[in-house]
Amino acid sequence: QVQLVESGGGLVQAGGSLRLSCAASGRTFNSYVVGWFRQAPGKEREFVTAISRSGDSTYSRDSVKGRFTISRDNAKNTVYLQMNSVKPDDTAVYYCAASEGVGLPYSYWGQGTQVTVSS
Repeated sequence: QVQLVESGGGLVQAGGSLRLSCAASGRTFNSYVVGWFRQAPGKEREFVTAISRSGDSTYSRDSVKGRFTISRDNAKNTVYLQMNSVKPDDTAVYYCAASEGVGLPYSYWGQGTQVTVSS
């Protein structure tokens, strides 16, 4: 089992940058695929990006490609989401989640961190 805690959210102007962190407990963190999801007010939660166990593969939704970068440091049990060139449409609560493998459900979720992009 793994517990996830997000941090780094806040208010940023359009075009700016923000880095989110997802800190995990547990000694088997590197056995999980980790993803970032977001939920804007009045909208369903959507997938943003994910990273493989070793960090050598990433997957992202089209709208964030070239702007958001996911990375992980397994020695620190932490996954990062570097958000550049943010847009007001990126405003949402961002969640990190862990899955035991590609195609398997994300079983573990953090509490979320709010990101607000002002125009």
